[in-house]
Amino acid sequence: MLLFPPAVAVNRLPVEVVGPSLVVNPRLDPIQTLRSRGIVRCMATMRPSHDQVAAATASAEASMRPQSVPVNVYETPAALVVLAPLPAVTAKDVSVEVRPGSLRFWARLRSAGPRDYLVHEWEYGCYEREIELPEGYGHGVEATLTNGQLAIRVLRGHNTGPVITQPTSGPVPG
Repeated sequence: MLLFPPAVAVNRLPVEVVGPSLVVNPRLDPIQTLRSRGIVRCMATMRPSHDQVAAATASAEASMRPQSVPVNVYETPAALVVLAPLPAVTAKDVSVEVRPGSLRFWARLRSAGPRDYLVHEWEYGCYEREIELPEGYGHGVEATLTNGQLAIRVLRGHNTGPVITQPTSGPVPG
């Protein structure tokens, strides 16, 4: 027989005993036995509520600085192409702005649900980058976001003023 204390790891899964300690027959699946009696919840499957995620996201967004995004830039006959990784955001989260002499893109924080990370090096959004545009670009802008890669085409020609757009979801332009 096994005696489970209030917080244990069974089969390498962290569990939380939500009732009194209980003696369990080791020949039976101890987690299933405890779950069926409403005594244990597997922490790996516990999910925060929508309100908890929304509150954690708002708190994280208010306190964090935007993450800088690396870029690859190259020229084609018709445009300057900028490629950037934007993991874990959708096209609706991203904005692209072209002004005379500059290109700026950013994405809002997507989600910051309460988690107990072992390593936490990036957030799901809150990205921002601004780059200088060479002379002769800015007539228009096209952008797509596919598989976590933002592709922006800044068209050749005179910039006629600020333009803000959102990428579409689709193939990466060349």
